[in-house]
Amino acid sequence: MRKARLMLSPIAVLAVSFTLSAQTDEKPAFPKEFRRWAHVKSVLVGPQSVAFATEGGIHHIYANGKALEGYDSGKFPDGSVIVYDLLETKDVAGNTIEGPTRRVDVMVKQSERDASTGGWKFMSFSGNDQKDGKLTAEREATCAGCHAHRKDHDFVFSEFRE
Repeated sequence: MRKARLMLSPIAVLAVSFTLSAQTDEKPAFPKEFRRWAHVKSVLVGPQSVAFATEGGIHHIYANGKALEGYDSGKFPDGSVIVYDLLETKDVAGNTIEGPTRRVDVMVKQSERDASTGGWKFMSFSGNDQKDGKLTAEREATCAGCHAHRKDHDFVFSEFRE
């Protein structure tokens, strides 16, 4: 019996250590296959927009299966992932087409873990960087504050285009 306790102690310590490090140092995962998910809608932010300096370009919004449930009900279940794919634009023979990726913003619903931000984890990946989308506490608070304007729709701005 005593041997079993000694064997469990290192395992328990390792499990607790792993859990704590995952909660504090976890690097957000880039959702590599998001362009294969449901396309929610697209928006073109042109030079006439006050947001053009930071948001100018073509925005595509994608949702995983869990998030689709939220678009239907207005309440997004844990595991919902919404991706905001912001692309620069190019003018080719009078046509506006997609250019390089400016950034990919990601929202992941984790109610208990991110209760202070409406249950959402916010991430942003610059350009083609798929490794580090972690935001500073200040920037994540800015995201959450802005999304609080849509508390009525579980902090999600976009509506599914039917």
